[in-house]
Amino acid sequence: MQITAIIPARFASSRFPGKPLALLCGKPMVQWVYERTACSRLVDRILVASDDERIVRVVRGFGGEAVMTRADHPSGTDRLAEVAACLTSDIIVNVQGDEPLIEAVMIDQAVAPLAADPSIPMGTLISPIGDGGDFLNPNVVKVVTDTQGFALYFSRAPIPHRRDPERSGADAAGLFYRHIGLYVYRREFLLNFAALPPTPLEKAEKLEQLRALENGYRIRVVESDFCSHGVDTPEDLARVNEMMMGKGL
Repeated sequence: MQITAIIPARFASSRFPGKPLALLCGKPMVQWVYERTACSRLVDRILVASDDERIVRVVRGFGGEAVMTRADHPSGTDRLAEVAACLTSDIIVNVQGDEPLIEAVMIDQAVAPLAADPSIPMGTLISPIGDGGDFLNPNVVKVVTDTQGFALYFSRAPIPHRRDPERSGADAAGLFYRHIGLYVYRREFLLNFAALPPTPLEKAEKLEQLRALENGYRIRVVESDFCSHGVDTPEDLARVNEMMMGKGL
């Protein structure tokens, strides 16, 4: 079984142009993501998928593998599928290019269920929500699951709703989870998924993973104790840079 991690890296971000090449502790962000992904025990190959020659040159310059993709993809998943179509890998991991502090163990946690069970088409990660502000924040995607560890729904709304909010403690344990945007796909499923038209709930919530649920596919979720720290703005970059310096990276 071959497992390939693909890191989509787009230069023309609306909120932060050139984000993959922004420096963190002296290294481009895309290099941090690549090198931390390389620490995974399960990933066999890593590719950066970009629509910009500048990013491709930088990746190849530090010894990484990069491929050029079309510039007109509406999402990172479509960019991922373009690259996956040219591969023979069994499992494709979508590692976000703006997660420079991603832990390799998170990748392994997400990959493990698909590696063990060929009937699972797609997987992702979740972590407990302990902050009430995050629960109400529409930028923090919430997820509810079934008893077998599969997603029932993802939403920007605060789900699940508690009819009796005064009940707390043990009653609240295991109820509130955030979604961590690391995805694992079987290659054939990814190609089929990317070819499906957007669905009503996907368009309403602006969450691509709902396309899979609306079409009857199961998404395996794995709880992780690790948190991700995405970089969407220059302010995020400064915050993550301080965190990395504090860790001595």
